[in-house]
Amino acid sequence: MRLPLALIALAATAPLLAQSASQLPGQLDSTRVVAGSYTADPAHSLIAWEVNHFGFSDYIGLFGDVAGTLTIDPANLSAASVDVTIPVAKVTTASDGLTEHLLRAGKDGAKPDFFGPEPSDARFVSTSVSATGNIAKIDGNLTLNGMTKPVTLNAEFTGAGDNPYNKKLTLGFSATTMIKRSDFGIDTAIPFVSNEVELEIHVAFEKS
Repeated sequence: MRLPLALIALAATAPLLAQSASQLPGQLDSTRVVAGSYTADPAHSLIAWEVNHFGFSDYIGLFGDVAGTLTIDPANLSAASVDVTIPVAKVTTASDGLTEHLLRAGKDGAKPDFFGPEPSDARFVSTSVSATGNIAKIDGNLTLNGMTKPVTLNAEFTGAGDNPYNKKLTLGFSATTMIKRSDFGIDTAIPFVSNEVELEIHVAFEKS
């Protein structure tokens, strides 16, 4: 049986990929985590959101410039806390028209379809953390569009190490959750544009 060329190429490059991964500054090694306070690196942190559009396709947008803090002690992970702020006004999509619509004022004094022209920052503040190995469940409160609702993040530790440029100890985490936008007063075009919004979160925290 002949193997596809792609599989042959992958088999040939696998040792090189493994070697490259071992040379990265950040490693999936919890022994590198040092207790203390950390600050989000806004240049390397983002939140992707995804909705279904008319049942035809899924559409993805981004929030960048995430700010916030993490307090963590590897000897007592249940005492960890996270406080993250998301600048909704900086929402980004691949469509200029859609981005403009998300930040458009309501017509004739009505409420905006989505965020409006001067949206307040969103904020997630943890209330409890339950961790097992590199996986954690983070319960907290999400404030969006002036409304606060409980949200649970399914989080994963992705790496720790010294940033080679600024020499700061950096921790990386990813997380996912699902929210209903109607819970936050954003109900335009439901159900044609899904009420359910999937969030994928990637944040790098630097030792303060």
